[in-house]
Amino acid sequence: MPLSVEMEGCLCTEEQVVHTLPEGEPVCGVTSLDGEIYVLRPKGHDEVEVYDAISYRLQRCLTVPKCRGLSDMAASEHCCCVYIGDPLSCCIHRLVHTRLGAQGAATQWPVNDKPEGLSVNAAHNLLVTCPLVRKIKEFSSHGNLLRELTLPDDVINPWHAIETRSGQFLVCHGFRDDTVNRVCKMSNDGRQVVQSNGGKPGLDSGQYSVPIRLAIDDSEFVFVVDYDNSRVTLLSPTLDYKRQVVCSDDLKWGPDRLCLDTQRRRLYVSDNKWDNEKKKWTTGRVVLFNVYTLSPCLRRVQSDRN
Repeated sequence: MPLSVEMEGCLCTEEQVVHTLPEGEPVCGVTSLDGEIYVLRPKGHDEVEVYDAISYRLQRCLTVPKCRGLSDMAASEHCCCVYIGDPLSCCIHRLVHTRLGAQGAATQWPVNDKPEGLSVNAAHNLLVTCPLVRKIKEFSSHGNLLRELTLPDDVINPWHAIETRSGQFLVCHGFRDDTVNRVCKMSNDGRQVVQSNGGKPGLDSGQYSVPIRLAIDDSEFVFVVDYDNSRVTLLSPTLDYKRQVVCSDDLKWGPDRLCLDTQRRRLYVSDNKWDNEKKKWTTGRVVLFNVYTLSPCLRRVQSDRN
């Protein structure tokens, strides 16, 4: 049984595995939309598998027309669509969400750089992180480029960016041979590092080796996929280390994508197998966790006690 504590109507539960979606092709992205879980796999057709978020049953599969490569996926509840990054075509694919069982309308637009991490901000626009040029590009839901931010020279190999409610940006960056692997909170213009967690690559708490994806909850706690260390780390809103929420023992292979479903308090984590002989990803699945973060009311109770 998971350890739980109830305070002022908030039930907070320790992390635990609640379900695992079927194994198949490697998972390139996972997101949630309208009570369903979207899983992105490189299959040549039917790349998007859609599961019910309660029964976990496969509902339908969607094909991404003219797709050449896959890097990530994000969803917009407001626009009722999912976005898919295509690094080979340097574009974004947009699929309209539908529960009718039919393929939703599909469109695409150019990024003009290779897209990596995707996220949707409070204005319902799409943020695309482009590592090779160290840029964050913001697009409207229909592909109009709204702004382009160039990150500082010391933010090398940025993988993923999320915009906070205050307009600042959370960015994870760094590869194995880079001197710095960390999570940063950037200023609103993306030019300055305001806060950070991490530094020299390593195994210790507060260290990372390829921090590749982020998720943020309603209280702005941050979940970080630490790829080489096969774990997911939880940081406070000020980027202080809190604990590991997923470790290598929870997984069969290794994580590199995630999605936080705040409504259901579920963390969806990809678990992919790398074949050293074939030099490629061969198998993947999505593991579902119950998650616990320090909710606003619980923080208030603790503050009052202090």
